[in-house]
Amino acid sequence: MSPDNLIWIDLEMTGLEPQTDFIIEIATLVTDSQLNLLAEGPVLAIHQSDAVLAAMDDWNQQQHGKSGLVDRIRASTVDEREAEMRTLEFLHQHVSAGQSPMCGNSICQDRRFMARWMPELEAYFHYRNLDVSTIKELARRWYPAIRSFNKTSAHLALRDIHDSIEELRFYRERLFVAPSSVEIQVSTGSPGSLPHSDQAPG
Repeated sequence: MSPDNLIWIDLEMTGLEPQTDFIIEIATLVTDSQLNLLAEGPVLAIHQSDAVLAAMDDWNQQQHGKSGLVDRIRASTVDEREAEMRTLEFLHQHVSAGQSPMCGNSICQDRRFMARWMPELEAYFHYRNLDVSTIKELARRWYPAIRSFNKTSAHLALRDIHDSIEELRFYRERLFVAPSSVEIQVSTGSPGSLPHSDQAPG
């Protein structure tokens, strides 16, 4: 397995606070470094009590009810620990521990919930994040002429991951344009070398 493979993950939650809210769905997939799909992991609705579901705010009640997620949660027999273990079992087949950043949109929020409810899964990732929303915010400020990516915003975990990958492809094609070999030589001073400051770890 390549050390450059990327793990993409998305959680749906009952709210925004890891100490008082709960994970209700998890999905993962793995791409290579060029964003080509290698494998999709389990997509799991996590059972929560009726009291937990009733405590969700109006937006979450309506969104997750309309998408069918609430019905899947009620029917599920999977708890947080089982979802964590099944996800890890999938990841072990494709990416070594500590290799991949956590990839997704506003991924720090997912990471906070994982640290609270699925700490072993959170620890499987590199400490860095690959957050597509960072690129979105920079593009909005630095390249306002580029139209924003039109997301479906389904708020279903697997579909949201595919949206995140498509969004990153969108920005890659428009912003991350490879320089010519002449430009590289002018920038570095010699073919195939990097400036000293860029060689430091970070």
